[in-house]
Amino acid sequence: MKTLFDKIWDAHVVATVKDGPTQLYIDRHLCHEVTSPQAFAGIRARGLDVFRPQQTTLTADHNIPTMWQNKPIRDTVSRFQVETLAKNASDFGLTYYGLNNPKNGIVHVIGPENGYTQPGMTIVCGDSHTSTHGAFGAIAFGIGTSEVEMVLASQCILQTRPKTMRINFEGSLGENVSAKDMALYMISQLTTGGATGYFVEYAGEAVRNLTMEERMTLCNLSIEMGARGGLVAPDETTFNYIKGREFAPKGEKWDKAVAYWQTLKSDEGAVFDKEVTFDVAKIRPMITYGTNPGMGMPIDGTIPRLDEIDEAGKISFEKSLNYMGFAPGEKLEGKTIDYVFLGSCTNGRIEDFRVFTNYVKGKKKADNVTAWLVPGSWQVRKQIEAEGLDKILTEAGFQLRQPGCSACLAMNDDKVPAGKYAVSTSNRNFEGRQGPGARTILAGPLVAAAAAVNGKITEP
Repeated sequence: MKTLFDKIWDAHVVATVKDGPTQLYIDRHLCHEVTSPQAFAGIRARGLDVFRPQQTTLTADHNIPTMWQNKPIRDTVSRFQVETLAKNASDFGLTYYGLNNPKNGIVHVIGPENGYTQPGMTIVCGDSHTSTHGAFGAIAFGIGTSEVEMVLASQCILQTRPKTMRINFEGSLGENVSAKDMALYMISQLTTGGATGYFVEYAGEAVRNLTMEERMTLCNLSIEMGARGGLVAPDETTFNYIKGREFAPKGEKWDKAVAYWQTLKSDEGAVFDKEVTFDVAKIRPMITYGTNPGMGMPIDGTIPRLDEIDEAGKISFEKSLNYMGFAPGEKLEGKTIDYVFLGSCTNGRIEDFRVFTNYVKGKKKADNVTAWLVPGSWQVRKQIEAEGLDKILTEAGFQLRQPGCSACLAMNDDKVPAGKYAVSTSNRNFEGRQGPGARTILAGPLVAAAAAVNGKITEP
């Protein structure tokens, strides 16, 4: 009896070192401009080529501006990194989606939407949120720069086999509760270290009922509880999403692929190293109050009191609240905010924009709020325009920006100023994550929309 993880892992083992790591074959390698330059420099120094160039795809996303992309990037470091990525792609004959390329976008958005991401694959990228691709029934995980070099040179990687965990979400989601709320609830219950050393399979009625984009959101946040990655067994929802995409199998190859993909599920009676079950009826729209994704609560909840925090965690808890300007026992509903960010590899897809737009339709953006609405790719932006969502957003006082990682992290022009509060649909609320001194409150697209219209944290 094998778990889904076991089936995919075992099919990709090249060799095993006795009492050591596994040499694992990698099907798809994704690269962006921040974690790849030293890796390419390394293979140049060794006099090597990229071993299987057709299995490596490059895109610029972290450093790029989200306005005026037809002009040179102003920041010299960012410009150099993007130019270096373009040169590496050219020198080694790799597929590269640079600025203004119609396939450009955030690396974890363009993989699925172009059909690169498929069930049963092993997928790596020098980026922790590579776990996003696990939504398709793939083993997908982030790697370090030295490992990026290893994959470029050999299409393999040395990895220690992780333990397995299954997290079951049972029941039906309540009104206004999203996959982002499921993830923030899960991390608040398990803590940011609760899945360290595990690869997580998400299962249960609520997971089966999620769309592919919602599954991507859930898997994206696996890393925020310490997991090596997360995955969902592929089903008809998965196959329907992939079918017809540019790099998906076609004709007889499609039929053969689906026949294999249908075998990718954990066997009845397969044993996991750990199993957890959540009743989704208990999940409400969530927000964070601290400086890690595990410090989450229902939007109408209260920040824990000091006597509710165990002794070992009190110092970091108080430090976190001091940074955020919050107090133990405080309610955040009704708290005035300054910025709203819709985007990132967590919530920058078309369904996220539909949810946001549906809420703000016929309303107006609050005057005290600066809103950055950033599609995850040019394809997402094109779909936003095709559906007329951009017109509704404009009428409500919002401006649609160009694709990129944007305000998820302070590596481009979209930085939240020190001391300002940002309701963000991204994945991390660490100190300085969105800019030096910026205060981040993580939430889903619907909660972000309500905050943008009301100018304060508001239950949708």
